[in-house]
Amino acid sequence: MTHYDPNDPNRVPPVETVYTETVTTAAPLHTETVETTVVRETNNTGWWIAGILGGLVVIAVLWILFSRGAAPQTDEALLQAQADAAAAQAAADSALIQGQVAGAQASVDIARADAARSQAEAVRAASDARAAEARASAPVIIEREVPAPAPAPSGGVAVVTPTAPQN
Repeated sequence: MTHYDPNDPNRVPPVETVYTETVTTAAPLHTETVETTVVRETNNTGWWIAGILGGLVVIAVLWILFSRGAAPQTDEALLQAQADAAAAQAAADSALIQGQVAGAQASVDIARADAARSQAEAVRAASDARAAEARASAPVIIEREVPAPAPAPSGGVAVVTPTAPQN
């Protein structure tokens, strides 16, 4: 015999729906009541699965919470990164300002060189104008009588003085 044998006396009977009929008769009235009772075997498998899954979720949440780094270290790293970023921005701004100052100084130097060149050109133009005016005017001839040179002394040496004519 196997446990599937319906005639086995050791077999646990399957859960079945039990129908109970109660018939009550009274003299004037005839009453019939049909009552259906369903008996089921209790099964806790679903609750066990839900409990295990809930425990796994709680363990996962706790593991995530406690495996994180400490918050103050993260805050310190964030503050350090912000300070580094501010220092880098200040250095970039300083370099930009220095570049602008150097550019302005170069512009001033160029303007000074242009002014000096313009002034030199003005002086040269004035000089050229005076020279052109001098060339364009009629020459002035001054005539005067000059006495004849004195005869040389008997020694034969000529004396040259700044007022003596040169021949």
